[in-house]
Amino acid sequence: MNEPTLQEALIRTCRRQSDQRAFADSSGAEVTFGAALAKAIFLTGRLAPVWSGQDKVGILVPPSVGGALVNWAALLMGKVPVNLNYTLSPEGIASCIEQCGITDVVVSGKLMDRLKLELPVRVHRLEELVAGPRLGEKLRAGLLAKLTSVSGLLGRLGGAEAGPDDLATVIFSSGSTGQPKGVMLTHANVITNVEQVGEVYSFVPSDRMLGVLPFFHSFGFMATIAGPAVAGFACAYHFNPMESKVIGPLAAKHGVTIMIATPTFLQFYLRGLEPVQLAKLRLVVVGAEKLPVRVADAFEKKFGVRPFEAYGCTECSPGVALNGPGASREGSIGRVIRDIEARIVNPANGEDLPDGEAGLLTVRGPNVMRGYLGMQEKTDEVLKDGWYDTGDIVRRDEDGFLWIEGRLSRFSKIGGEMVPHGNVEETLNDLAGGGDRVFLVVGAPDDQKGERLVVLHTASDDLLREVLEKLADSPLPNLWKPKAGNFVRVDEIPLLGSGKVDLKAAQAMVGAA
Repeated sequence: MNEPTLQEALIRTCRRQSDQRAFADSSGAEVTFGAALAKAIFLTGRLAPVWSGQDKVGILVPPSVGGALVNWAALLMGKVPVNLNYTLSPEGIASCIEQCGITDVVVSGKLMDRLKLELPVRVHRLEELVAGPRLGEKLRAGLLAKLTSVSGLLGRLGGAEAGPDDLATVIFSSGSTGQPKGVMLTHANVITNVEQVGEVYSFVPSDRMLGVLPFFHSFGFMATIAGPAVAGFACAYHFNPMESKVIGPLAAKHGVTIMIATPTFLQFYLRGLEPVQLAKLRLVVVGAEKLPVRVADAFEKKFGVRPFEAYGCTECSPGVALNGPGASREGSIGRVIRDIEARIVNPANGEDLPDGEAGLLTVRGPNVMRGYLGMQEKTDEVLKDGWYDTGDIVRRDEDGFLWIEGRLSRFSKIGGEMVPHGNVEETLNDLAGGGDRVFLVVGAPDDQKGERLVVLHTASDDLLREVLEKLADSPLPNLWKPKAGNFVRVDEIPLLGSGKVDLKAAQAMVGAA
């Protein structure tokens, strides 16, 4: 059998598991796989005139049953769903829309009203699109869902033309260090990654995943839109990953077994969730930032499950390296997953480095993107002979585990020495105690030494004084220790919707200070 597309995989899964739960969300909506397919087919009828003549189609809907079904409908129609990042500035969203040639966007009316967003295209509210289904529409959707062959159904809806090497989605990079870039991921990229990650974590149809990562996040799309279609597990969605008072009851009601999150989000769950609400939890996977040992310890103590740290890039669909059951090393990002080759090279000359020596991580495999949409020059900068330059400084130990030393862009050259922001940041946050991120390190120009470290923080005067006293006695090299006058208090550490630190906003704060 030929390699499937996402739409072929989802039809087969929906028919095979017709009576099993597929999606639920915090609004109370619940659908089985059979009902999800019928509802997605119904949506194709309503969306056909909206998206007529468009290849890439805009979706601005938070994690929810409706948002997942709109994405599935787009795939069934042979469209390329582009989930727009509603945490970007209006200019950033407009840039994404323009790059994709989008003229019509399906939106959540509630989200648009709450964010007071205005888009430079025609806007179609999902709540209005699904209103008043007619009997004929219901019958058509139900019959097509049950009685038509996979190829016949896709031929009728428009999704038959796509192949495994065609685009499945465009995910825009977070823009944490610059303008968003459209990462082009194929059906083969995404399906392969679901299968690669699933082999490590043993996904089964009885699993229930907590779906709080936004669909515009590569892990959110792969795990909570493609995951159910390919692996057949269910998802319980909520649009705000930090709203513990809703997530706790949602997880308890649907018996969540898998949680994908960031260390920042775990800190909210430590404060706001009760162990009984996560009684069925078997797996917690975090990425996007380093997992502090204090957070992993606290989570395991409270909920009985130790989080595994994983590593990925939007450009890799996103999974690259994972810690998992039977193969885990505390503090590392795990081993590369099946079919991925990894090289660690000297960033100056591209020569391979031996194990134990830190260098630039480059990877090659079937989940690596096609390139950046409309940006061949930027594609060529990071993609050479199939090898993707991650931009991360990594070392590999003798057992194949990878250890992040820092991001190439998150080093400051001070007096000729490369100082990693992440190491300094981790030390400061450890000295502050607790589980919250209090300090963020940013580089700034310095006339004498080239650069200096500036620390954004949310600490009280007493806590800051205590940390500075401990810092003086810490084992950090003196060159790495920020001066007391370079600590800048802010109301909050800026975060992106994905949970990552917004480095672009942080740099602007430093400039303003």
